[in-house]
This record gives sequence, structure tokens and C-alpha cells, in this order.
Amino acid sequence: MSTWRYLLSLQMSPQNLSFSDSLHIVILASVLSLIIYWLIRDHHRVRDWSEKYVFITGCDTRLGNALAKWLDKRGFCVIAACATEEEGQELLSCSSLSLKTVNLDLADSSSISRAVVFVTEETAGKGLFGLVNTAEGTTPAAPIDWLRIDDFHSVLDINLLGLIEITLRLLPLLKKAEGRVVNLINAKGFMAFVGGGYNLSKWGMESFSDILRRDIQHFGVKVSIVEHSFFNAKVNSSIMERDLRRLWNRLPNDIRDSYGEKYFSEYRKAQRSSVKRLCNSDISKVIKCMEHALLAKYPRTRYGAGWDAKFFWLFLYYAPSCLSDMLFHMMFPAPAASGSSVPGVLINI
Repeated sequence: MSTWRYLLSLQMSPQNLSFSDSLHIVILASVLSLIIYWLIRDHHRVRDWSEKYVFITGCDTRLGNALAKWLDKRGFCVIAACATEEEGQELLSCSSLSLKTVNLDLADSSSISRAVVFVTEETAGKGLFGLVNTAEGTTPAAPIDWLRIDDFHSVLDINLLGLIEITLRLLPLLKKAEGRVVNLINAKGFMAFVGGGYNLSKWGMESFSDILRRDIQHFGVKVSIVEHSFFNAKVNSSIMERDLRRLWNRLPNDIRDSYGEKYFSEYRKAQRSSVKRLCNSDISKVIKCMEHALLAKYPRTRYGAGWDAKFFWLFLYYAPSCLSDMLFHMMFPAPAASGSSVPGVLINI
């Protein structure tokens, strides 16, 4: 028995391990150490929430409204920006006295200036710990030759240029508090499949967020992106259909004839179906991501909220163009002038 124990100990001794075995052990130990370190680091939280100010745009939206209420309950000093005074009053009625509201139209520079002055006075020299951009305009979305330049401005002025302007105006306050910027971006920013300014604005915000993060990290300001799924399917679908019909009715006869009434009918069905299939009703996933981005001592650069944000759009982004093009051709009909029949393969799924 003693002989077997000796042989076993000899085989397990470090001297008998090959170089490749030793290398594998070192790599495995290093990977495990990094995972443990990341998990510990990821759970560190900031302190003294009641003394920190957070400004949230788009509090008239479902996500912005929910985040403002949640941070208010957590003890943050919340400044909520709403599109109208009525929406601000409604938010005040179900919040604590420490929550403040301000009217904000991101397409109007004077409105942005007034909001910045309000935030500066409210923070009273303490700086701004958090800027959360949740405001967005979503429509119109339609085939590209149905649109005019004003249709692009109506979305880009809010989703991109307005958010960039207010972020730049608030940077001095963010630097003073060594705060963080959290930009809420729909995962459609990965892949453009319908015409209009919405996808352009999301691509632009992804780019702006990356540049901003690298440029201001030296001042202790952190920038995070929360890429999320569709929400509010009923509201989105009704608004999109309303604008789609408006665009169709204003088209010149030659363009309308080239598409055909059947195309318009099937396109509406495809648009409604795609929004319904990809929509997620559980906004708590997004709230948790925004919570971590604000409360974590070391927030992540990107968060994915929802299955399509983590898998579907990411897969299409890296997939060959021929594959993604084929999928979208299956989802949407073909114009009458193309000579192809209306596919509609996935329309009724």
C-alpha cells in the first residue's frame, strides 16, 4: 500500500507535470481569478445617495417616469424633465417633496438653456452626480422614399442633437461631482431595417457615448450605455400606424402606384407584427441596468436589457449582410413595381 501511495504522489507532483499542463493550469487559475475579481468589483456601490443629484430627461415616457419614481424612493435628489407641465404635475403628485420637475423640449435650444439653469440652481454648487437620457422620438418610420427631410429632423433633433446639446451643457456640473452619464438606447441601434431618423439617431448616440466616455474619463466622469428591447407595444404600434398612414396619404401618385395598395396593407401588418413579437413588457430589466449604472462604484460600459438586445440584434449585427437582408426581405413585402409577389413569410407568425 505504501508503494502505491508513493507512486501516486510522484505522479501528482509538480515535477511530473508537462509544460502544456502547467500552462493550462496557469491560464485556468488566471481566468478564475479575473472572474472573481470582476464579481467583487461589480458589487461595490456608491454611498451617501441622499446628497447626490440625478437629472433624468424624458420622464413623460414609461421608462423615464419609472426610473424617476424609483430613484426618488431610494433617496436620490431627482430632477425630472417632462415634455409638458401637466406630465410634471402628475409625477409630483406621486413622489416625495425632494423630487423636482422642469419642462424640457430637446428640439428647442432655449428650453434646454432654461433646464440647465434650473439644474444648476437646484444642485447649488454640489455638481450633478447623474445624467440619464431616456427621452426619445420614435416616428415616422417607413420606406425611405416616403420621407422628407423634415421627417428626419423631427426625430434627430430630439434623439440625437438635443441629447448631445444638453449633455454638453451639463458637463461642467458632471465633472464637478465626478458623476456619470447613462444613455438609454434601443437595441435597434445595432441594425437598421426601416427608413427614418430613429435608427440614425441610435447609431449616433452609440458613437457619441463612446467618444464621450473616452474623452472625459480623465475627469472621473463615467459613461454607460443601456441597450434595451422594445416596450409599450400597444402605444408604439398605434403611433407608428398613424404616422405610416399619414405618410402614405401624402405620397405623390406615381410613388404610391409603384408600391401599390396591397404593399401598404401588408407593410402595416408586418410592422405591427414585428413590434409585437419583439416587444418586452417587463421594464424592470431596464430599471435594474440603469440602477447599476448609477449606483455601482465601477459601472459597466454597456448593458443589455431584454433577449433581443442581448441576442437577436447582436446576432444580426455580426451576421453576413446577405443573411440579414434575406431575413428582412422575408419580413416585409415587395413593391408592386418590382414585379415580385408579396412574400409575407413571417408577417403572420
